[in-house]
Amino acid sequence: MSAKAILLMGPTASGKTDIAISLCKRFPCDLISVDSALVYRGMDIGTAKPDAQTLRRTPHQLIDIRNPEESYSAGDFVRDARSAMDASIKEGRIPLLVGGTMMYFRALTRGIADLPAGNSRVRHEIDDEAGRLGWPAMHAELKKVDPELAARLNPNDSQRIQRALEVFRTSGKPLSAWQREGASPADGPDYIKIALQIEPRKVLHQRIEQRLATMIRLGFEDEVRTLRERPGLARNSSSMRSVGYRQFWTYLEGECSAAEARDRALFATRQLAKRQLTWLRSEPGIFRVDPLEARAIDTISQHLATELD
Repeated sequence: MSAKAILLMGPTASGKTDIAISLCKRFPCDLISVDSALVYRGMDIGTAKPDAQTLRRTPHQLIDIRNPEESYSAGDFVRDARSAMDASIKEGRIPLLVGGTMMYFRALTRGIADLPAGNSRVRHEIDDEAGRLGWPAMHAELKKVDPELAARLNPNDSQRIQRALEVFRTSGKPLSAWQREGASPADGPDYIKIALQIEPRKVLHQRIEQRLATMIRLGFEDEVRTLRERPGLARNSSSMRSVGYRQFWTYLEGECSAAEARDRALFATRQLAKRQLTWLRSEPGIFRVDPLEARAIDTISQHLATELD
């Protein structure tokens, strides 16, 4: 019988961590984080990272494995996640991958292209141009050289626009073409896909707003201030493009007020949730559950018991 792994997916603020911890009490699972911001040390409040006590009780792999000055790619994630899954399965346990970075889930389950290596000089050139012209203008440039990918990206999705332009400028080939030619996923476990989807959407928006208010109350501004003091960390670093961090970094540079930073962070988080939900709607074979429904954890557990049998 093939080994199995659980993918617990959902938009930001949907309660993925609480559900995952509950599942670990019911099934012999090893929890693996699928979050592009939780990999970074020192980014705790703005990522809603589980506290130290929770991590001691229920260890999460792939949390705090990079300094914020360092980069971490989808390829890095696939390598690390596969290693963690292999170790879990070897011990007779079930990998439980939980998070909201849909690009990582896709790379893991569908394979990832062998993309050209990053080029810091080209990235800096793109960032300089974006600083003068704005990211919508860079998105318009991407539309000319890679219309297929541009159609899938928000005009303000700076990280993905930058990477797509970097790949094209260094290789002369659109990123969408590289992705089509990507390697197939290596032999791995059968995936049981579960999505947490809160309805109606306004309830999710309320939770996002409440969570941001809690982050600010807990000292998120001071966290960003401390990060800004790190040598080698800049506002265009990959880690600082995480929602919330880039908006409050801008505030600390005097480019907007604290209230404006808060409103921008709220808008960006809602847009992120919208993209996550769009991705989930297009993903086949998902068992969908509203985590706010009564006995949602029982519903998920019953489904898993059947799938794991």
